[in-house]
Amino acid sequence: MSSGSVGSNGEPRGTVHSPVRWPLFLVADLVLVLVFAGIGRLSHGEDLAGAFTTAWPFLVGALIGWAVSRGSRSPAALWPTGVLVWLSAEVVGMLLRAVTGQGTAVSFVIVSLVVLGIFLLGYRLVVRAVGRARGR
Repeated sequence: MSSGSVGSNGEPRGTVHSPVRWPLFLVADLVLVLVFAGIGRLSHGEDLAGAFTTAWPFLVGALIGWAVSRGSRSPAALWPTGVLVWLSAEVVGMLLRAVTGQGTAVSFVIVSLVVLGIFLLGYRLVVRAVGRARGR
């Protein structure tokens, strides 16, 4: 990377796309959703054993976001990948929680929107910053 600038796909210019790279971002997104669920359960005095029960609606949403954004094309991009994964995880996650009788209190919707946004967009911002720093 010579210019240190960011391309139209939101990734640092000169980023090499390897077939191994996008699965790492997909796994990172799914792990961060699980971390969100685990933190939430622990903060409410619940055990981690039920983390998947809490997380599965958001995991389904994140996977839909990956499909809609074609995340494998630009996995580090804030737009469309990061934003669509984040918002799909939130919207689909809340819809699935509502349909399956899980809680959708307004406070939970707000907290999940903020925390998932910080998690799913935050690490992409770090990747961009590192890419820019390496390009200097």
